[in-house]
Amino acid sequence: MQLRKMMVMLAALSSMSLALTACGDDATTIDSCTSDTDCSSGFCNTAASVCMETCESAADCPDSEKECAVLAGSSKTEKVCQCKTNQLCNDGDSTDLVCGAVSKRCEEPGSTPAGCTKDTDCGAGNTCNTATGVCSPAATTCTGTGQSTCSYGSYCSTNTCAQVPAPTCPNLQGKPAASFDPATGTGNIIYSVTKEIFGTACGDDASAQTVKARVSFYSKNADLPATKEGLNGFFYVRTTGGEQNGVPLSNGYQRSADARSASLSVNLCTDVKDSQIVLGFYFTNGNGFCATLTK
Repeated sequence: MQLRKMMVMLAALSSMSLALTACGDDATTIDSCTSDTDCSSGFCNTAASVCMETCESAADCPDSEKECAVLAGSSKTEKVCQCKTNQLCNDGDSTDLVCGAVSKRCEEPGSTPAGCTKDTDCGAGNTCNTATGVCSPAATTCTGTGQSTCSYGSYCSTNTCAQVPAPTCPNLQGKPAASFDPATGTGNIIYSVTKEIFGTACGDDASAQTVKARVSFYSKNADLPATKEGLNGFFYVRTTGGEQNGVPLSNGYQRSADARSASLSVNLCTDVKDSQIVLGFYFTNGNGFCATLTK
């Protein structure tokens, strides 16, 4: 009799275990949304336009979305069920589901945004949060110089993100750099040209004087070379439109530790009678920059 009771209890426990497993394996239905009111429970992940199911622990989540955590990049503080790998999404009968980079739900490929990995994956005026794969409007305030936290094609000017000025000098008219578009550009961005020297002797030529300008720029992908010799596609342009490789004209190359920004000095000679000079510079596939220097 005791043996029979024990067998019945074991059978009951086995059935309960199967029921719990089945509960964990239940397929989840993903509802689309634009706001929390569109979701019957949980809240709306507006970055992916899908509803998220809240949880207290992983035990509340299906096996395919077993991570119970706060959604990265969201202002919500509730924990939600999230997927981790494509393999776990296909642990049951499914074979073609993927773990959404932004939705954090198991889904058909391409059903929600794929997520960004770099700023170039986002439209103009946006930056990529590589931790969440979500594109968002670039910062409007900043600190320091160069790109700082601003979007590609902008620079930090007095703690405010500003577009680099369009080149209006005759030097760059008709050149591709004059119509630079941050949405399609890939080259380095020149954001400042300042005077260092204007007026000292230019070698042994008594009819010429030296003009030395400091050119500051940043790269889109933090890949500036360690030395100026590795710098490609940098040009100095005269008012006549004639251009010259700017690297041999330069010295004093300085690069930031993260290889994102750099500056160098360009050395030129002009007529000793000149009291003002208009300079044009550009990077291939980057912007053009005009600077008027006065003696």
